[in-house]
Amino acid sequence: MGQTMIEKIISSHAGKDIFQNEIAIVDVDMVMASDTTAPLTIKSFEEMGGINVWDRSKVVFVIDHAAPAPNERIANLHSLMRDFAKKQSIILYDAGDGICHQLMVENQHVKPGQLVLGADSHTCTYGALGAFATGVGSTDLAAVLLTGKTWIKVPETIKIQLNGTLQPGVSAKDLILFIVGHLGIDGATYKAIEFTGEAIKELSLDSRLTIANMAIEMGAKAGFVDTDGLKLSYDFEHIKADEDAIYDSVHVFDVSQLEPQVAIPHSPDNVKPISEVEGVSINQAFLGSCTNGRLEDLHEAAKILKGKKIHPNVRMIIAAASMDVHIKAVQDGTAEILMRSGATFLPSGCGPCVGTHLGVPGNEEGIISSTNRNFRGRMGNRNSNVYLASPATVAASALYGKITNPKLLLEGAVK
Repeated sequence: MGQTMIEKIISSHAGKDIFQNEIAIVDVDMVMASDTTAPLTIKSFEEMGGINVWDRSKVVFVIDHAAPAPNERIANLHSLMRDFAKKQSIILYDAGDGICHQLMVENQHVKPGQLVLGADSHTCTYGALGAFATGVGSTDLAAVLLTGKTWIKVPETIKIQLNGTLQPGVSAKDLILFIVGHLGIDGATYKAIEFTGEAIKELSLDSRLTIANMAIEMGAKAGFVDTDGLKLSYDFEHIKADEDAIYDSVHVFDVSQLEPQVAIPHSPDNVKPISEVEGVSINQAFLGSCTNGRLEDLHEAAKILKGKKIHPNVRMIIAAASMDVHIKAVQDGTAEILMRSGATFLPSGCGPCVGTHLGVPGNEEGIISSTNRNFRGRMGNRNSNVYLASPATVAASALYGKITNPKLLLEGAVK
C-alpha cells in the first residue's frame, strides 16, 4: 500500500512503515517555544525532574508575541526564558529578532523531511519546506525536551490540487483564504493537508509559507506543500506521495479565474470574493505576521503605494516578519516607500496579530489585516471588525480607505 507525504516522513522518524490512524513513537528533529508557551514549558520541564535538555542544538526559544515587553509581568516571563536559555545553552531569539516561524525557516532550523514540534498552533508553517511540523502544548513540549521523542497518531490526509495560473493581484494568501472558505474551520480537524498542482509549483518559498501557515485554520494537524518547484540554497530530497496512496478526500480547483479573497468578521472561513465586499470602510490596515510579513509581501505593498499617500482616515502599521526582512526592506528602498506613504513600522513580532499590544483598534473600527485569524478580540478588541486579506489588498484598501481590489489598481483602473 502506498504512502502519503506525511506518512513517509513519520515513518522515517519511527523506524518503520506507518500509515494513517496508527500510533507511533517518533524522534523529533527540532522544537520551538515562544514567550506565550515557553514559561509553562520551563515549569513543566522542571516539575518532570528535568536537569538538561536532550539536545541543546535542537531547542529554540523566541521572544516575539509581546515584545518588547509591555508590562512588568511579561518582562519577568521574558527574564525566565533568558535565564533558562543561558543555563541550558539553547538557541534564544530575543525581542525584535523576529517572529518564531520566520526565524525557524530563515535560519535553517527546519529543513525538508524533518519532524518538528512547536508550542504554537502555526508551527504547521514549516510544511512549506516539506517538513512534518505541528503544534503541541507546553507540557508535551517539556516531555520532548527531556526525551527527544513524542507520540503521534498518524493523521489521514486531504489532498488539495490547485491547477491554473494566478491572475495579477492574486496571491498565495488569496489561494489559502479560498481553500479555508471551502473546507471550513473544522473541515480538516486532525488531518494533514497536501497542497499540490501546477499553481503550487510556481510559488516562491515566501508564498508557500503563507499557504502552510493557514492549514491550522481548517483544524489540520499539519500542512505539507509539494516541494516540486521549491528552490532553496541547499540540495534536498523531494518527498513525493505514492500513486496508490490513500486519501481521506481529494479536492481539485482551477484557480485561473480566482479573484482576491477577503475573510469577513468574525471567522477565517467566512470568506467572500472581493467583489462582494468592495467599498467597506476601514480605519486601520496591518501588514505583517507569520502569515504575510515577509519581504515578498512588503514588496507587493510598496508596488501599490509607491509615490502615493494612504487615506487620511486610515492608520497603516507594518511589522516585518524578522529583523533581517526589515533590514533588507531598508536596503532596497521598500521601507522608505512604505513610510513615505504614511505607514508606521513596528518591531518585528506578533503583538498586533494577537492583540497583546501595539495597534489595538477602537470600538466598531474596521481593520484589514494580512494575518491569519479574525475571531472576536483577536487583535485586542472584541468590538472591532477584522477583515483578512492579502498584502496587496491591504495596501490598496489603505490607499482608498475602503476595501479595494488590488488588481484594478495594478491595472490602472482605479483613479
